[in-house]
Amino acid sequence: MNIQQLENELWEAADQLRANSKLTAAEYSMPVLGLIFLRHADNRFKSYLPDIEADIPAQVPAAQREELIKLGFQGKAAIYLPEDARFDKLAALPQGASVGATIDTAMDAIEAEYEVLKGALPRGYTAFEPDLLAELIKIFDRPAIKAATGDVFGRIYEYFLNNFAQSGAQEGGEFFTPPSLVRMIVNVIEPDHGLVLDPACGSAGMFVQTGHFIEELRHANANDTVTFHGQEKSDTNTKLARMNLVVHGLDASNIRQGNTFYDQAEHLIGQCDFVMANPPFNVDGVDTKKVEGQVDEAGRLPFGLPGTNAKSGAISNANSLWIQYFYAYLKSTGRAGFVMASSASDAGNKDRDIREKLVKTGHVDVMVGIGNKFFYTRSLPCTLWFFDKGKPDALKNQVLMIDARNVYHVVSARSHVFTEEQLANLNAIVWLYRGEQEKFVALVGNYQRQADHWLHEIPARLAADTAAIARLGIALKTFADKVTLAELNADQPEGAHIAQAVLDVFKAELAAAQAGLQSSGDAMAPSAADEIAGLLTASAGARTAIGKGDLASHAGQVALQTQLDALAPKLKAGSKLLEARHKLWLKLLDTADKTLRARLSKAFDGKAVRELKRALLAADLRKSEAPTVRDEALEALKQAVYFIHQVHWLHSRFPHARFENVPGLCKAVTTDEVASNDYSLTPGRYVGVAPDIAGDEEDFEEVLRGIHAELAELNDKAAELAERIERNFEALLA
Repeated sequence: MNIQQLENELWEAADQLRANSKLTAAEYSMPVLGLIFLRHADNRFKSYLPDIEADIPAQVPAAQREELIKLGFQGKAAIYLPEDARFDKLAALPQGASVGATIDTAMDAIEAEYEVLKGALPRGYTAFEPDLLAELIKIFDRPAIKAATGDVFGRIYEYFLNNFAQSGAQEGGEFFTPPSLVRMIVNVIEPDHGLVLDPACGSAGMFVQTGHFIEELRHANANDTVTFHGQEKSDTNTKLARMNLVVHGLDASNIRQGNTFYDQAEHLIGQCDFVMANPPFNVDGVDTKKVEGQVDEAGRLPFGLPGTNAKSGAISNANSLWIQYFYAYLKSTGRAGFVMASSASDAGNKDRDIREKLVKTGHVDVMVGIGNKFFYTRSLPCTLWFFDKGKPDALKNQVLMIDARNVYHVVSARSHVFTEEQLANLNAIVWLYRGEQEKFVALVGNYQRQADHWLHEIPARLAADTAAIARLGIALKTFADKVTLAELNADQPEGAHIAQAVLDVFKAELAAAQAGLQSSGDAMAPSAADEIAGLLTASAGARTAIGKGDLASHAGQVALQTQLDALAPKLKAGSKLLEARHKLWLKLLDTADKTLRARLSKAFDGKAVRELKRALLAADLRKSEAPTVRDEALEALKQAVYFIHQVHWLHSRFPHARFENVPGLCKAVTTDEVASNDYSLTPGRYVGVAPDIAGDEEDFEEVLRGIHAELAELNDKAAELAERIERNFEALLA
């Protein structure tokens, strides 16, 4: 399944509401998320239903059967759906039916079964135009969506939350923490047991990702290993958090509404195994009188109050309140990870004094600087803070500083993310710092096996690509051999006649292109076929080395990587060769079609040529079509290079598979060094500037991609502005 395509289609359908509905984005966002909840809940329900029904004897009366089905869902990672709440019923409604009222009834039925969802599910679907709502349900009932697994729906759910954040719904997106940052936090603190707290839980994204972490890496059920406690000031976001947890099969019973500044949750102080959060940044106006009673070494503010506003007397910036809360809720072995405004790492006055006391505990574990554009509604840098009260003595007088501002993947001019591999590579730095070398070696081994997988794919995919081009060559050669100028110039005005010279040039270019498909045997002037043959030989040699190599040891990985690094330039050259070859054949086809008017000739097989043309076009030019031989051939080459580069990135920085200070990236800083820098916890202040490292073209390409995306956005804005000026000018002259 093309998940990105699925997400885009669903969002396009939902966005029709903005274009065609009287509702604003803020008004329709929750109802649309409610429909996603119903669809996901229905999918999970149906995945368990066959096994549950199989355990019920056939002779059980229908009235009792439904009760037994309901009992069968107890303890499952899904909720029981009453018959009125099943998506099939919504999809089967006849035209003209009261769709909105039926959906409201479905929400009522679910809440009647699950107390934890009472008041959380959206209502008011009768406010939607019936036709638009019916169309949205039809889209959500497509076979691909009905067959989607829970993981797919988790992605769709996050995708919609992300897009609603970008569109300004849900209080400017304050409830939504970018998945990249959530995953980084989860990866570092590893919340796999005990009590997990998020006192600013928003849509509960931290808890959902914790569930994935436990399932995927610990191979356990999150509900059996952790207890989630979440608090959120907004009633809307509290409901969203409960929906998000339930739809992922997680316990939502401890999500509550409350203002964390004033609601202390005293029973959790000093009791949490893990604390994770993305609190609102730089909040001012917190009532000093209401929080000063929290100042206590055993309370929520063990290091004292931050500064106050001289005029109002209120707390001038609440960042240091949050930082202390996260520390105070931890038990003696607990870990915390949270997002914080970059300014908090260097703030002066009382904030600096609080930071000094915090550093002297020895519990500040890791600080990670994050660049701009990771948030969806605003472009600002931030810092990830990590505490570990259970740090080994050897690390207590150190803080790991990581400057990740130059690590990102460009999604658009306004949005950056971490790729899966970037997350893993940053996490690998923490592993080495903690002495977990075996995890680093396992990650490198996984990358080399991934490279092997893609190298294995290359021969068949290149052969399929070459075969498609050869078929196109035959079709064009048939046309060139049989066509006559009389046929092409028939019924054409004399001034539009095609000259013999034009046809001769086309035939010569076609012959040269076809020659490139055959091995020349000339080492001084290799054909495309010769270059591809050389690439295949080198790839096969690398695969043989991987098969014989020791991927379980660092020394074996280093020896193997030497050969893979030498192969990478050949793979890149192969990608460029393929793209140039596609461009050449598409140009020939364009000449035949537009210049020679090939469609007028009986010798031209238009249908076959159109199919072959699609096989050579880039995916973005075909939009919704499935990948073709062109895409698959280029994917194999580029993915092999990509995974080779991941190992190069790690080995070039940590050549001995041990932690080292890497200029511009990371440094283990002593608490004395932090003290000499006025207790600043800003990573960039310590790690220095990165030197140019040979072989990091991919990193440079990422920077160029970002510049290109920004330029494209500026060009679009310039065109829009020019059009608006033109319209205004015409209006003035009218």
